[in-house]
Amino acid sequence: MERAAIVLAGGYSRRFGQDKGLVSLAGKPLVAHVIEGVREYVDEFLVVVSSEDQKAAYSSVIPNGDRIIVDKGDVRSPLVGALTGLTNSHAQYSLLLPCDTPFVSRMVVKLLFEACSGVDAAVPRWPNDYIEPLQAVYKTSSALKATREALEREEMRPLSMIRLLKRTRYLSTLVIQQINPQLTTFFNINTPSDLAKAEKIIRKETST
Repeated sequence: MERAAIVLAGGYSRRFGQDKGLVSLAGKPLVAHVIEGVREYVDEFLVVVSSEDQKAAYSSVIPNGDRIIVDKGDVRSPLVGALTGLTNSHAQYSLLLPCDTPFVSRMVVKLLFEACSGVDAAVPRWPNDYIEPLQAVYKTSSALKATREALEREEMRPLSMIRLLKRTRYLSTLVIQQINPQLTTFFNINTPSDLAKAEKIIRKETST
């Protein structure tokens, strides 16, 4: 198996006030938008959640062929969730995604997988050097080793894992903008106002 997608859905969603992955956008939960956005480019899907109750809730909206995995860690962080996903991935390369980016671009995902060939990671980077570690592709074995090492050091940020990789290829968002002009692939929903913006984007797309 060559490609997996790992969707991290175990966060607290403090700013939103409820489980973001299950929030409805245009009649579908956000996590369904993410899965449908990249399904054609991956061989398996793994959705990482934080409890058995959350797993039961997601089971009602996620296709039977996709795996929902409960994170057994005591600490909730994207890197802990990534460890669970990478440990369970059967693929050579794994795409990490949050559950709240409904406009993730198929073409951007395709580019990231292609760019990861021969390196340990392909990570988008903005002109101000900010990176997008949760919309990036990793060589599974390398990322798993680096994630374990970062967590052993009690470093909880994905950036800590990336710094431990030997070969990381950064893709400028200026290049990505050529195939995703509005860079909506990185638009994530943290608040109800973000959800309202997403609804407007969908209405605009469907009316053109």
